[in-house]
Amino acid sequence: MPTECSPERFDFGVVEGRGVEAAFDAGLVTSDAGALLLGATDRAIDLVDRFAGCFCDRRRADLIEHTVASLVRQRVFGIALGYEDLNDHDELRHDPVMAVLAGKLESRREDCAPVAGKSTLNRLELSRTEPTRYHKIAYETAAIEALLVRLFLEAHARPPQQIILDLDATDDPLHGHQEGRFFHGYYDCYCYLPLYIFCGRHLLGAKLRPANIDASAGSVEEVARIVAEIRTRWPFVRILLRADSGFAREALMAWCEENRVDYLFGLARNARLVAMIEAELAEAKAKAERSGRAARRFKDFKWRTRNSWSRKRRVIAKAEWTQSEANPRFIVTSLKRTETGARQLYEDIYCARGDMENRIKECQLDLYADRTSTATVRANQLRLYFASMAYVLRSARCGASAWPKPSSPTPPAAVSASSS
Repeated sequence: MPTECSPERFDFGVVEGRGVEAAFDAGLVTSDAGALLLGATDRAIDLVDRFAGCFCDRRRADLIEHTVASLVRQRVFGIALGYEDLNDHDELRHDPVMAVLAGKLESRREDCAPVAGKSTLNRLELSRTEPTRYHKIAYETAAIEALLVRLFLEAHARPPQQIILDLDATDDPLHGHQEGRFFHGYYDCYCYLPLYIFCGRHLLGAKLRPANIDASAGSVEEVARIVAEIRTRWPFVRILLRADSGFAREALMAWCEENRVDYLFGLARNARLVAMIEAELAEAKAKAERSGRAARRFKDFKWRTRNSWSRKRRVIAKAEWTQSEANPRFIVTSLKRTETGARQLYEDIYCARGDMENRIKECQLDLYADRTSTATVRANQLRLYFASMAYVLRSARCGASAWPKPSSPTPPAAVSASSS
């Protein structure tokens, strides 16, 4: 934020014949000079200008002060710097660093700051998918979604042999009466239920959804879109989907089996599943009582639900006895037994998704804190896109070595995806 400095001087005496004075007459000073590193990162990966290219501006060029490109740059960099509230931009519009990041140092009119204030940025966030008489700036949803995947692909100098896509649904608490607002019993609040898709620290998808739906709703469509874009660039890459039990649904598993995509999902326990591991639980209990420490056993078997699944699938059970009680856990997967053993599959591959859950919790402020406060789902989704681009920009800066210049490597030998 800019700081207005006082012209008053302070005398701190004389040292070795020289007077020591302190003055605060530097004029307009910024406390966000480090943001120039974000600007350098953006120039390296060309994120913000490509994001601005997803917008269409039908305004008269001779009557506007702020172009869509400068508005988009200002909003993305503002969120990346922690200024999620549009009201902040009534001060930021006079910040010299923000003017540098927005690419606009001077205004055309004498009564206007170089960059925009809150009202102009608010009109940008109220853009629609088609321009209208009163909303002449529009955006293309498909282009924005494709850009997130393209940035992920360009972050690799050569195609990896295999990747893991993590799916997760989490709460976005609401404090007003926004469109699509519902109470969610698990999170105990009114919220949205956005769907996120990550690959490591890379964000590939961010879809805003109401909270009165199943956690996996819309996941088939999102995964199909992202997988198709990845395979266009990396036709031989092996893909594994990983998620909690909210995504262990017939539609998603069947799609994976039909499209050469592996999956590893948590599986909600029930009486039938627990009955399958009674012997293993008894063994774990006996060992825990002898040793005084938690004990676990693993079991690998075929299983299907009574009605919802179309076929038997491989299930891994963890029969654990800890703190004087049973703690059974289950996962379902398309990976074959000859590839990965039960313990390794659970402990080394499935449990690693905890890093992704922690990443979402840690970067919730980056993703959407207080930014889904407009009235409509459409406008809040656009705000989530702005926040997502800011998150990608920040993560690219934190791991700049993982964002090489795009190249045209030779694809590796084909890796066949397994299925049950």
